Amino acid sequence: MPSEQKDRLGAVFYLSVCIVGIFVLWGFLFPEELNDAANAALAFITMTFGWFYLMVTFVFLVFAFILAFGPFGRIRLGQDDDEPEYPFFTWLAMLFSAGMGIGLVFWGVAEPIYHYLSPPEGLEGETIEAARTSLRYVYFHWGLQPWAIYTVISLSLAYAQFRKGRSGLISSTFYPLLGERVHGPLGKGIDSLAAIATAFGVATSLGLGAMQINGGLSYLVDFPQNRLVELLIILTVTILFLISASTGLDRGIRYLSNLNLAVAFLLLAFVILAGPTFFILDAFTTTIGSYLGELIQMSFRMTPFSQGTFVGAWTIFYWAWWISWAPFVGSFIARVSKGRTIREFVMGVLFVPTALSMLWFSTFGGTALFFEIFEGRNIAEAVDADITSALFITLEQLPLGTILVTIATLLILTFFVTSADSATFVLGMLTSRGVLHPKTSVKLIWGLLVSAIAAALLLSGGLNGLQTASITIALPFAVILLLMVFSTHKALQGEIRELRRKEKRRIRKLEQLIEEEIAKNGDAADGP
Repeated sequence: MPSEQKDRLGAVFYLSVCIVGIFVLWGFLFPEELNDAANAALAFITMTFGWFYLMVTFVFLVFAFILAFGPFGRIRLGQDDDEPEYPFFTWLAMLFSAGMGIGLVFWGVAEPIYHYLSPPEGLEGETIEAARTSLRYVYFHWGLQPWAIYTVISLSLAYAQFRKGRSGLISSTFYPLLGERVHGPLGKGIDSLAAIATAFGVATSLGLGAMQINGGLSYLVDFPQNRLVELLIILTVTILFLISASTGLDRGIRYLSNLNLAVAFLLLAFVILAGPTFFILDAFTTTIGSYLGELIQMSFRMTPFSQGTFVGAWTIFYWAWWISWAPFVGSFIARVSKGRTIREFVMGVLFVPTALSMLWFSTFGGTALFFEIFEGRNIAEAVDADITSALFITLEQLPLGTILVTIATLLILTFFVTSADSATFVLGMLTSRGVLHPKTSVKLIWGLLVSAIAAALLLSGGLNGLQTASITIALPFAVILLLMVFSTHKALQGEIRELRRKEKRRIRKLEQLIEEEIAKNGDAADGP
């Protein structure tokens, strides 16, 4: 078995590295050709499989609710006497930083304003109804469905690894369906695809982060804003996160995650208090109601008759982005979640980050909409001209605006480092037989490759290139995630049946002891 595992390590690592390396060379040597091919793939997938993304994502949400409120909730992700490895705040900080850090900062203002200008559902832009709808769709794109995807894969991995004693590989979750075949070519293919999807999903976020750091520097010190500067930012941050990656999980990622969450909360609290406080709170509560009321309709909304582009450009992009991030975020959350019960795990991974994301968008997006609609500060016009400046323009309207812009730029930088650091850790796990502490050399190789993918995507298509890569690479992995749901459900049902059999045996044994005690007491009473 050891030799087989060693061979498997080599196959997964070299296969995924070679495929990623070929793509990077393609992007650097023939960026226009890559852009054309990616756009063709995007058009085909969106038109042909858009419905599949919507269906499969809703399945993940339903399964997450079953896990939280069904009979599996008391099962522990570990042995029955295991305790959580990390305190709740640290655990939440680590999963939140890995799950959505850069994206929240990049789109916090930009997406609500963008939907306000060009709303879905055939609405007229720059109206009160467009503003309401913009926040509702932002909640939809960043709410329950994304975190349900992360919940499903991370719980499946944690259950297989800590409860059943299997490896941390994605393929290990398929043991209930495939048996020993997970150790063969099929398992290697699953793990390789997971590594490739992770690399591209994280590269998309790193590309967005580089664009917004460039936007922040341009806004603060009139720094040039172009591809060369973005590539230099990627190079600089790559050095930083590789240094962090070399320190291990309990130092670099843990400390940076806590710092990220603390700074993000301070920035959030300041904007709530210094901005239009009651408007933010009203928008938060009102939009929760409309979001929950329209959740089913939005989850299955396509536009076959009007041939609209909103669903493909936004909803399908987001679902694909979250799916391509799923092996990375899922592996990382699983790694730091040992000892929690399934119910506690789902509550923490599904509901808490969803609520925080909604509050974030209500605060930053709501503030921008308030300034635009009621005070006429022309934020929408500035965002339409340069989407990377959205957050900075909004913060500039508040007291201590320049300081806030500086803090926001540093927050993006630390989120960038944390996400990339976490990604190298997970990629190291995925290509090293699922070991909990992958070699530093493996993490460094993946760190360089992920940064190279981000650079290649920026060169070939900018923001559109980043979005196209996510949607394309996520399609095959969505099928894997769907099968993972069935596999995990089968395993959990088997465990519930076994627990019930044990409970029945315990009850029968207790009844037998009671009967023996009664009989013994009866014999004593009948004695002399």
